[in-house]
Amino acid sequence: MTVRKMIHVDMDAFYASVEQRDNPALRGKPVAVGHGAARGVVAAASYEARVFGVHSAMASVTAMRKCRDLIFVPPRFDVYKAVSAQIREIFAEHTPLIEPLSLDEAYLDVTDNLQGIPLARDVANAIRAKIKQVTGLNSSAGISYNKFLAKMASGHRKPNNFFVIPPGKGAAFVAGLPIEKFHGVGPATAARMHALGIRTGADLAALSLEQMIERFGRSADYWFDLSKGIDHRQVMPNRERKSVGAEDTFREDIATIEAARVLVAPLVQKVWRVCEQRELWPRTVTLKVKFNNFEQITRSRSATRHLREPGEFAAAVQGLLVAEFPPSLPVRLLGVTASSFALGSDHAEEQLSLV
Repeated sequence: MTVRKMIHVDMDAFYASVEQRDNPALRGKPVAVGHGAARGVVAAASYEARVFGVHSAMASVTAMRKCRDLIFVPPRFDVYKAVSAQIREIFAEHTPLIEPLSLDEAYLDVTDNLQGIPLARDVANAIRAKIKQVTGLNSSAGISYNKFLAKMASGHRKPNNFFVIPPGKGAAFVAGLPIEKFHGVGPATAARMHALGIRTGADLAALSLEQMIERFGRSADYWFDLSKGIDHRQVMPNRERKSVGAEDTFREDIATIEAARVLVAPLVQKVWRVCEQRELWPRTVTLKVKFNNFEQITRSRSATRHLREPGEFAAAVQGLLVAEFPPSLPVRLLGVTASSFALGSDHAEEQLSLV
């Protein structure tokens, strides 16, 4: 079998770095891209701001408490999109197998790269150098034989660096990872893993497939493969995004609308941030509710036009939430999904009317 050569390129503090590039007065200072209003959210933070614990998806008021000198800059998505297009052109000089994840990161399969460079590491560094030359921005790269490890490697020596996980060392790398560092593992999943005595990749790899099926059900194969450094996913160029979603399993079951509103808010912010980044304007909003007996329901509403404001999206989610609370049973998970997208400026302008 051919060993694939995968690269994950991730721009360093992309939005904030663009703002610092374009405004010299911001360089070397803690910068947050977003709105500093009472209900605002940080879309991105410079590395100077991250020193204080400021990070993306954090409430603006929390960010300002952590860093009194934080400078808020309103986002300019048209500029970020233009820079992203420049970066994609650089990728295309090396391979047609490009899978963008957002404006600032992408997977590349360079097994048969267009310039005939033998080592994927050299391809990655050629790309990083060209990005710096063309845009003035720094990037990091992870190089490995599958997507999961390439993604993990790109964050291993950030910022402005690269890291290689070669074949034969993937399992050992995974074994040494805290479970919280696994891509896709959030606080709720990490807490569940800890409760099962799983704190590292080595703990996960120690379980048999049968034990994983008992603990993780349909996700068992996924975790079994990852624990061995295996990921069969291929780079999917031109993949059409049909939905954007986020969900969270709670440490304690909830039964009140007040608790539900607090816990669903970060999910709404996370989903909308991805939609806004990619200029995907949803018309359909879906709420997922899983009860403590593991039964689940989904409820959806569609608008007569595509939603382009975060307040509209949040209101749609809240409307679905209110209709399901108080619940018939305690709730252990909530999820939010946006779908039925219009791309870019292709959207209807009818008056909003949820049905």
